[in-house]
Amino acid sequence: MRASGQDVFGTERVKWMEIARQTTPELKVTEVYPVAVVAAVKDETAFQGWRFEPMGGLDTLSDANFKKIKSITLDFGRHVTGHLVFRLKTLGEVMDAPVKLKFIFGEVPAELNEPFDPWRGSLSRAWMQDEIQTVEVSDCDVRLPRRVAFRYLRIELLGGNYDFALDGIRCEATTSAGDIKTTLADNCPQIINDINNVSLATLAECMQTVYEDGPKRDRRLWIGDLYLESLAGRYSYQNHELTKHCLYLFAALTDNNGRLLADLFEHPEPHPQYGTYCLTYSLLYPSILLEYLNDTGDIDTARDLWPVAKFQVEDALCRLRTDNTFDASRAWLFFDHAVMDTEVPFQGAMLFTLNQTIELADRIGCGNQVEQWRNLTAKIRKGVRKRFYAAKQSLMVSPAGGQVSVHAQVWAIIGGILTPKEGAKALTAVLSKEDAIRPGSPYAMHYLLEAMLRCGMKDKARETMVDYWGGMVRKGADTFWEVYDPSDDYRAPYSFHPLNSYCHAWSCTPTYFIYKYPEVFQK
Repeated sequence: MRASGQDVFGTERVKWMEIARQTTPELKVTEVYPVAVVAAVKDETAFQGWRFEPMGGLDTLSDANFKKIKSITLDFGRHVTGHLVFRLKTLGEVMDAPVKLKFIFGEVPAELNEPFDPWRGSLSRAWMQDEIQTVEVSDCDVRLPRRVAFRYLRIELLGGNYDFALDGIRCEATTSAGDIKTTLADNCPQIINDINNVSLATLAECMQTVYEDGPKRDRRLWIGDLYLESLAGRYSYQNHELTKHCLYLFAALTDNNGRLLADLFEHPEPHPQYGTYCLTYSLLYPSILLEYLNDTGDIDTARDLWPVAKFQVEDALCRLRTDNTFDASRAWLFFDHAVMDTEVPFQGAMLFTLNQTIELADRIGCGNQVEQWRNLTAKIRKGVRKRFYAAKQSLMVSPAGGQVSVHAQVWAIIGGILTPKEGAKALTAVLSKEDAIRPGSPYAMHYLLEAMLRCGMKDKARETMVDYWGGMVRKGADTFWEVYDPSDDYRAPYSFHPLNSYCHAWSCTPTYFIYKYPEVFQK
């Protein structure tokens, strides 16, 4: 969204971008080798109908004539993000013509076993990780230029007339995560251990030179993912410099009106995705900055970026109606992939942001700048309850057709519209209501867990984590997925399930809850 006229933060951009450049993390590179040759098995009981079975041959691969094999599938044992490296080892005669190979990378088995064409997805076909490489020189390393994210790899021979073997196949895997700084209790249940390990793997794969949303797709920095990744990072890798780097990137790339755009790219130079102003994402920026301050005590950074955080709230307050509720029209408000009315959850999101921004202001000595907001929050809470809270049903209800969603109750709790006692009643009621709109992604499930814990629903929160994230573990997840519906393995917001991201940042937060509430999850 480009704007003409005065640039709100024009005098600060150069400084902020320079700090962002100075805090760019160094990637750690690890060579990861395949652990098995595998064969695909169609299995209706497996996730998305496919699984791989180990078969012999890995120990002899570097001497096997690939001209005769023609195709092989390798399992790297875990999810990796990086560049594939290999070489053609000459067997006998010299290489007298190029060799053409096709590589298909998959995060889950179905990606290697569902045909991509004719293309059925609603996003670009180019996101699929199939590459063709022509090799003209043998017996030296070849590094595929495209960075990929995968566990499984199929290599197919498309053309080549001389005898050769595939040798030295490995992934130069990258992450900026570093070492894990925390440990679980010795008596922590195995399923919680498993969920925590997959959470950590998910976060590490998404920690590149920014907090990516997904290393396969979309490979960019989104504000919503940044917030959740920074929370998970507090109780794991504690790479707070990466959070600082991302905060400064977003600040430097606000639009001319001063608004944060929802996501940004790093290359060839840092730039936002113009036209992606998501109001609910921009409103998370003050919370990210507050959490960063809580983690680091870096008050200088918090004060430096305070104008950006404050501006997002001031801009959104223009939506306040005379009845002290917020107008949610003509704005992109994201809470989930689920199709739902967003007006009611937006009220809670606004109050949450107001409360967080006031706390941030007080922490950095700028409380006098938000004095008018302190009494305003009470008025908004009263106005929202009057308009949207159906006391007889113990539910927040949308005036648009009386829709009831889990999301509306969750954000009413997080925003302080409902008391913990009222919130527990609302969640109990909505989760038992068959026609209520339910979460459609781990992103929304994170906030459901947060709401449950705020309401004292400890047992239900634990049960929800074990059922939902544990469900992905039981279905073979190495990293947690962008989309998960326990009743539908093929759910896909983009019309084609292999296009889903199977390592996605917004799914990594179980580790945050497990460590923040050890009495709930580690016993």
